[in-house]
Amino acid sequence: LQLFGGVSRRHQDGRRMRGDIHILMLGDPGTGKSQLIDYMADLSPRGVKASGQSASKAGLTATAVKDELSGGRWTLEAGALVLADLGLAAIDELDKMNAEDRSAMHEALEQQRIHVNKAGIHAQLNCRAPVVAAANPKDSKFNLSEIPSKQTDLEASLISRFDIIWTILDRPDKEHDLEIVGRILKNRRNSRAEKISHGHRSHAGLMEAGDTMAVD
Repeated sequence: LQLFGGVSRRHQDGRRMRGDIHILMLGDPGTGKSQLIDYMADLSPRGVKASGQSASKAGLTATAVKDELSGGRWTLEAGALVLADLGLAAIDELDKMNAEDRSAMHEALEQQRIHVNKAGIHAQLNCRAPVVAAANPKDSKFNLSEIPSKQTDLEASLISRFDIIWTILDRPDKEHDLEIVGRILKNRRNSRAEKISHGHRSHAGLMEAGDTMAVD
């Protein structure tokens, strides 16, 4: 349902109400959150994925760069949220992102637009896309005696922007764990080996200048 989205509404006073659903998956490590996010980003025609460990405020919104081909004038390069306009934005490891960088998501999540004021450029960029994000509990394991909002270092103002919070628990269960292990081994046996070929001979496994690499 998040991939299909809903219907945006325009009030009589001109205010816009988004029709997309933002989802936060808050779960124990090793429960497949990253795999699910990867799949959703690949399934969406305009899906864009970012990782909290490497994403910055500029990488999520927009950054100003000099365009040498146009006489050194400043231009804007869109970030992940802007590139996902009318698509889907997937953010993994949201808890690993700096609080200052996460603050750039507030306007994008609620208003689905980003105001940029950099290098003399004043612009408004659309980011009309649902956001699916994944994060781990601050103690790396859920404590069932506490509410989920107290088990993460994410700001309350950011959590409130998400419409649905899915809690994913890794409950010890011998039979269920055996089923998972069997499925993993089955997928491993049915998959094919990755083939890497080099265009030119390289010394000691290191690629030389002019080498090409193809991954099948």
